[in-house]
Amino acid sequence: MKSKLKKWLSPFLFTIGGALVGLGYHYFTGCSTGSCPITSNPIITALYTGAAGLLLSGLFSKECDGNCNM
Repeated sequence: MKSKLKKWLSPFLFTIGGALVGLGYHYFTGCSTGSCPITSNPIITALYTGAAGLLLSGLFSKECDGNCNM
């Protein structure tokens, strides 16, 4: 059970962190006119940056200990 928790903790934290960064970006920089498709809506901004955080979590994972074929 603990190994599954440790496996999913990093992607979860990266996704939540990305969503929070997206909300901060929307709040401080977002599009005020509504013409920007991503940054005009805070939910869409959080979803896109959360997905980017999830993808970034794969770069920092420790599953591959030098035995991966890249």
